[in-house]
Amino acid sequence: MKTALIAPRPLDAIELPADLDGRDGTNRSHGHAQIAAHDDLAAVRAWLARVADKKTTFENYRKEAERLLLWAIVQLGKPLSSLTHEDLQLFRQFLKDPLPHARWVADGGRKYARHDPRWRPFYKTLLPSSQYQAMVIINALFAWLVEAGYLAGNPLSLSRQRARRTKPRITRYLDRELWNEVKLHIDSLPKDTPRERERYLRARWLFTLFYLGGLRISEVGGNRMGCFFCRRDADGHERWWLEVLGKGDKEGLVPASAEMMVELGHYRRERGLSARPSRHEETPLVLPLGKSMKPLTRAALHTIVKGIFAGAAGRLRLRGDGFAGQADLLEQASAHWLRHTAGSHMADGGADLRTVRDNLRHASLTSTNPYLHTPDEERHRETEEKHRIDW
Repeated sequence: MKTALIAPRPLDAIELPADLDGRDGTNRSHGHAQIAAHDDLAAVRAWLARVADKKTTFENYRKEAERLLLWAIVQLGKPLSSLTHEDLQLFRQFLKDPLPHARWVADGGRKYARHDPRWRPFYKTLLPSSQYQAMVIINALFAWLVEAGYLAGNPLSLSRQRARRTKPRITRYLDRELWNEVKLHIDSLPKDTPRERERYLRARWLFTLFYLGGLRISEVGGNRMGCFFCRRDADGHERWWLEVLGKGDKEGLVPASAEMMVELGHYRRERGLSARPSRHEETPLVLPLGKSMKPLTRAALHTIVKGIFAGAAGRLRLRGDGFAGQADLLEQASAHWLRHTAGSHMADGGADLRTVRDNLRHASLTSTNPYLHTPDEERHRETEEKHRIDW
């Protein structure tokens, strides 16, 4: 008789019963394994260890592997290494609506700490794009376990893999009217006390970084002010740049327009710093309120951004029911919407798609088309002329 688990627990806290740990999984390979793992949990941890130094990637991979492993043992009473093609089709449906909710979804749509008894693998309904991404990650997990000699085959490789078509346009962005509402809300923030003024200038600087720089939230949290530097172009003009270590540890060069440098100066002076950063200065791009010089976490940055969007939405709702649709959209928005907004507004403003591609640090124009390599000086000039924030 198989042992059933009653409630899902995080990977770092769970102990699998012997008959569910995968030692005798029906899909186990009987050849020479390249990893020392003898059970499913150890195999998944070996897969995760490859990306342990990349925090965001690690957390995303762990989340999806965790959901699958827990679903298999709690819902099906099967080890991961016994899952079949048909099981994975059931899991696709499960991702759309994890039932029973009390078992799988956290109360009130909250993300609880992993050690909290109220923690659940889900805290909200997954968007179709998130469901797709989950299956991409799980497919990568199975493929690696096959390559490592742990599994005999990948049950997902039998699925019909349809190429994802590039969407005709980006939908998760703010049009110029809504973007102006966000700026108006930021400018309306209280400024009477030093703390209020610091919060206001931090919001302006943060949204300037997202919009003018097209930065990802991980890039805002993971880079330093010392990455700004100045050099003269062929005409003798001083041009500021921001070196960014971005997704996949790829280095990028973002034009720091005059507007961006003005906002940086305002923010730095408010924090008692010189208007311009020194080369290799370790000050984070965005700081907590007060005297701390430690970088803000991704979660803290996310909270600030969502708070601004919620405030702007609240202002819209005060104008009447006719603005409810716009307010709803703002409440859905996230920091990544600002990156899409930056790309869309650059393209709409007439910037060369090669400039948009290089500013957003896309690998190819295929990623940029929904919103070719131009010389850096021309890219800086065009960005400054055609992509403005106009506070």
